[in-house]
Amino acid sequence: MTKNRFLLLVLFTALVSLLITVKVYAQDPAPTPASATVPSDNDVNLVAKKLYCPVCPNTPLDVCETQACKDWRAQIRDQLASGWTEQEVMDYFVKQYGERVLAEPERGGFTSLVWMLPLLIVALGLVFVGVVLKSWRASRLSRPLVQPEPQTGISKQILDKIEAEIRNMD
Repeated sequence: MTKNRFLLLVLFTALVSLLITVKVYAQDPAPTPASATVPSDNDVNLVAKKLYCPVCPNTPLDVCETQACKDWRAQIRDQLASGWTEQEVMDYFVKQYGERVLAEPERGGFTSLVWMLPLLIVALGLVFVGVVLKSWRASRLSRPLVQPEPQTGISKQILDKIEAEIRNMD
């Protein structure tokens, strides 16, 4: 009977421990209301990567270490926490500092040349190379295969007589 009691105690302990076990989020914790509203550093950097520091030349906002950029990243975090979309944040910075803060200029109007000019240059270069190759080929084909004999000042009749005499000598 003690064996049955021991087995019953083990089963009861196992059942109780299974019932009181709480799901553990080891790698990916469940979002809480507080953490759901606070954007992560990655969320902030995704927006900051698309903006350039208006103070430092040619420095993306996500890697700039000036205090102004740290403040702007904090501002981006606050705006994202308030529910702003990425485009609204970017539009805000463009309104404040101009289009020069965009890492990628808008595709429209005069700035469309930034996108079209490289393609246009490559196309014109290919056309130029094609024209040059065609002209080289045409000049090569127009040249005679047999080069004309150099002029020696001796008439054709005299040369023919000399050749005939050379043949007769044999």
